[in-house]
Parts: sequence; C-alpha cells; structure tokens
Amino acid sequence: MTTRTEGTDSEVRSGAPRGIVVTGGGTGIGRATARAFAARGDLVLVVGRTQASLDATAEGHPCIQGLVADITEPDAPDRIVETALDVLGRVDVLVNNAAAMGYRPLAGLDRAEAERQLHTNLLAPVLLTQAALEPLAERSGTVVNIGSSGALGLRSWPDNGLYGAAKAGLDFLTRTWAVELAPRGIRVVGIAPGVTDIGAGPGPDGANLAYTDFLEGIAARTPSGRVGHPEEMAWWIVQLTLPEASYANGTVVPVDGGLSLT
Repeated sequence: MTTRTEGTDSEVRSGAPRGIVVTGGGTGIGRATARAFAARGDLVLVVGRTQASLDATAEGHPCIQGLVADITEPDAPDRIVETALDVLGRVDVLVNNAAAMGYRPLAGLDRAEAERQLHTNLLAPVLLTQAALEPLAERSGTVVNIGSSGALGLRSWPDNGLYGAAKAGLDFLTRTWAVELAPRGIRVVGIAPGVTDIGAGPGPDGANLAYTDFLEGIAARTPSGRVGHPEEMAWWIVQLTLPEASYANGTVVPVDGGLSLT
C-alpha cells in the first residue's frame, strides 16, 4: 500500500470528500475511473495486482492511494474494506471493475482457467460487496458493477462464453442487490462497456498489430463508427454515483456506441 498523502486534486464541489474503492485500478477503465473521482476531490483506494501499475495510476493524483491485492484471495475482501476505512475513513462507493478474460471454447477450457474467470469476474465482487455492506450502509453508498455489452440480451459470445456468463451474472446481481439493499440505503447500478481501447499491452509488434486490427474491425461494426475510451466509461461510472442519479437503482447502462443493438 502506498503512503497516504494529504491534499486533493481539485476543490471538492460540495460536502466532504467521499471514499471510493476501485478494483482493477491499475490500468484501463479502472485507472480512468480512479482519476475521475479524484478530480472531483474524492479520496480513492485503487486495488490491483502490482505496485508499479498502482503507482502509475496515482502519479500526480494525491487523492489516490494504492493497495496491492489479489481479489480472489480468501482474505482480500476484509483486507480491502479495512484498508479503505483506515486510509479513506469511509466507503461511499465501491466499483467492482477487476476482470479476467480468456478466449477459449468449451472444449479447450480447463478447470484452472474456469475457476480463474469465475472467481475474478463473479465470486470476488460478491464477497467484496458483502464485506463492504456495513460501511456502505452508513453512507447510503453506491455499488457500481462493471459488466460488458457483449453479455447483454440474447447475444452469444463464441470462445468467450465463460467471461460473458460471469458478466451476465453480475448484471443479474446488480438488479437483485438493488432490491435487497434498498432498505439499507444502498444503491446498486452498473455499466456495460463496449470494446474500449485500453492500449495494446507489451508484446511483439505482431501482437500490437493484431490489437489494432481488432479495434478497427469493431469500429467498423459499431454504429458510432469507433471504439470507446476509458475516460468515457469513467464518466458514466462517476455520474451514476452522484446525488442527482439517486433515482437510478438496478440500472445497467450500455456504453458501447450502439454495438449491442446490431
């Protein structure tokens, strides 16, 4: 965990800074989300697997603190919540963003890969949200589950069925938890991002070229004519947690340029 630094990235618009927890905060949508909350003056705990990625997220943003943790470990939910209360002093928003993907057909799927995807994408958010219920209830907090537009409706996803099934399950939990937790003052909402350009990871030129080709192919199929950007997803996540959005509960918002409609 990084050392807490006092100060904010900008003036808090109203009231005290909120306490925000973002899993999978070392890259992509998680990084953009942490920075978007910090830009409002909120205090953010980002959870990720490597210190280097968390440091990169927090660089230039004194409101952001990092916690290295594997969310699938048995002690992770309690450790994350305890750290958040220690570092942030409160938990107003939990963003279940961490995810694991692996393109394999059913015939090529082994148990270890199945457990990795299901634990990261579905079981870990269940257990972390459960651990955070008391502090969230104290603040009439909000849970934001990050699904996928590829898992909406009656669509299929050949070779990526386990990931899609887990994300569809997370959407179902969003709707169910919204009803279960409303009496405790907790809202539960979600977004379903479409393909988002998070930048090609390190690898040979061929891998980077394949990633570019993939993005171009998706853009050509998308009504908006392009793929998404992490900052666009982060904007929706932040907006859904604001008081002005308090009547939204159990809602899963597709943010995919209309791709899921085709």
